[in-house]
Amino acid sequence: MGQGTLTLPPGGTVYVDTQILIYTVERHPVYGPALQPAWQAVKSQSLGVATSEIAVLEALVTPIRHGDAALRRDYESVLFSPDTHLVPVSRDVLLRAAALRAAVPRLRTPDAIHAAAALGLGCSMFLTNDTDFRGVPGLPVTILDDVLQP
Repeated sequence: MGQGTLTLPPGGTVYVDTQILIYTVERHPVYGPALQPAWQAVKSQSLGVATSEIAVLEALVTPIRHGDAALRRDYESVLFSPDTHLVPVSRDVLLRAAALRAAVPRLRTPDAIHAAAALGLGCSMFLTNDTDFRGVPGLPVTILDDVLQP
């Protein structure tokens, strides 16, 4: 792994699931550098980035559990940045997520919420490393491992 590069859409919004946030914040040695062009496009405002409010819960559990205030601040700086659109976990998102869980049984509840939020937003790309999202109809899924294959 490590030879391919991530091709970003020419505009619109890239939805990132929590794993992508973890790779970025915790500076994963392979995925972190591969994601840098996406974050630079967000900073230059040529691309938007979004995630669901559920990512706040998912991302902060470990730093809170371990009392790692610095890591928590790092996550919060990305999650609560003006550049990051946090999609509310609204009634509409929850209803869409329930329908997705019914249609795609292997999709876990938090993932169904991510997928529902992304579909409601109409994102240009759904960036993840979780292949279960491939089963979600209409979701423009990009699996990071797939694009990084040599």
